[in-house]
Amino acid sequence: MISVNQALSLIQLEAVAPRPVEVALEEASEKVLADNISSPIDMPPFSQSAMDGYAIRGNSSGEFRIIGESKAGDAPQFHLDEGEAVRIFTGAMVPENADTVVIQEHVEVKYNKLSIIKFPSTGANIRLKGEQFQKGSPVLNKGTVLNESGIALLAGLGINKVKVFDTPKIAIIVTGDELQKPGTVLKPGKIFESNSFMLKAALKRNKFREVHHYKVRDNILETKETIRSALAENDVLLLSGGISVGEYDFVREALFANGVEEIFYKVNQKPGKPLWFGKKEDKRVFGLPGNPAASLVCFYVYVLPALRRQKGFKNVDLKKASAVLSRPAENKSGKSLFLKAKVQDGRIDILDGQSSSMMHSFTQSNALVMIPGEKELIGKNEKVEYLDLGYGY
Repeated sequence: MISVNQALSLIQLEAVAPRPVEVALEEASEKVLADNISSPIDMPPFSQSAMDGYAIRGNSSGEFRIIGESKAGDAPQFHLDEGEAVRIFTGAMVPENADTVVIQEHVEVKYNKLSIIKFPSTGANIRLKGEQFQKGSPVLNKGTVLNESGIALLAGLGINKVKVFDTPKIAIIVTGDELQKPGTVLKPGKIFESNSFMLKAALKRNKFREVHHYKVRDNILETKETIRSALAENDVLLLSGGISVGEYDFVREALFANGVEEIFYKVNQKPGKPLWFGKKEDKRVFGLPGNPAASLVCFYVYVLPALRRQKGFKNVDLKKASAVLSRPAENKSGKSLFLKAKVQDGRIDILDGQSSSMMHSFTQSNALVMIPGEKELIGKNEKVEYLDLGYGY
């Protein structure tokens, strides 16, 4: 049995390098850029009006003669002489020797003659060519996570394909004859299966959407075949239950039969002691505890950082912070504890219902308090470190 830090180090040591792929821009949302991006054009590509109004030469004065108009999408070739103006609209091309746009609220127009009531400063209301980016200048750096603003920026530069890090395909394999699908009439000796729903929701919340679900009975041949298929179709396997050494726990044997190498089995922590981690070539496999709270703890502490690392994220771990403990916490187990807790106004409450099978307290929590195995007691008002689960309550 290894420590939490040893387990984290081994998972990081066996990390799969992010794989660059080129995708269409509309498929790049939530992905991480695998290359630096430079602007292929000046942005704006021409000097354009920022307002509806009239383009003039800023050193002109008196009355102006309107010689035409420029609207968005047109490319007129106006050259203004002294005392001339062009009617112009937002986003339209500014005449080459105009340097100011007077907004329409500050002028009077009669019989094609323009009088300016309030003169703006020279250069007002014009977005200059290359003002945002000049051709060849850096736009987004490798490692940037593309959200809707990044997608809009790249589209506005005319970019329709980008190189990103591929998102790993994930398999959830749920084992157990005792498990029954929610929505059915519960039979004697059965329980409703929840871990696959939980893991899918956690993956979706963290932007991992290509997830395949497998259900396997407590049968060695079926377990071997399901793992074989999942390894062929996915990059990461998350197995729920069946990893212990009971007479009907076949997962470990089936993994070995499929050539999966064991990196470690069991971590000195509570909950989540029977965590298993292994690899086969560039595939990674996590054997998660069957108890849902223990499984979710292991997901946040070990699985999610590994997935984020493989997706190309720079910051892979959940955010760590500290808060003042509202009541004493004991740890006489000799194990590292991960305790469901709620942080509010700089104080943290460790919740009741810490059993590895109890999910109700997880629904009330927004943090996991981490207590080292060597720490037997933390007093009231002492600071403790916690993992921020990212829930908004």
